[in-house]
Amino acid sequence: MIGRIKQWLGIEGVKVELVIPDEISEKNGFVEGRLRFTSLNDQMVEQVKVVFIERYVRGRRKEKRIDEYELGSTVLNTPFAVPAGKTVERNFKLPFKLVHSDMENMARRNIFARGLVGALKLLEGVKSEFRIEAEAKVKGVALNPFDRKAIAVKK
Repeated sequence: MIGRIKQWLGIEGVKVELVIPDEISEKNGFVEGRLRFTSLNDQMVEQVKVVFIERYVRGRRKEKRIDEYELGSTVLNTPFAVPAGKTVERNFKLPFKLVHSDMENMARRNIFARGLVGALKLLEGVKSEFRIEAEAKVKGVALNPFDRKAIAVKK
């Protein structure tokens, strides 16, 4: 009885780990990485979704606003087994496209505007943080295992 509850909640079940580089280049347009799966019990992974997210923060104190944008995603639909006590790895390629504000586009086009745009962004508290999230759908489990890692983007 307790074993069924543990399995349903994902305790002692599949654990997923993202293995990605610390920094990527915007010019590439994709991220290559691996997903590492381990489990204490035999499990079946039905699907894995990998998403690239930008957290865009601007403003200060009460004026602070935060938005999140999905820059790219990929789904691995091929089911596979994760045997107890063994590690299974799957490679993925995640295409993405960064979203640039009007100020950033102006700075890219005009070399003289770069310093001004940088100073304005600093003054307004504009900052982007990037992360990649992976969520696996496991057969017979209510709480899906997931992992998230921060990643730096070189522009």
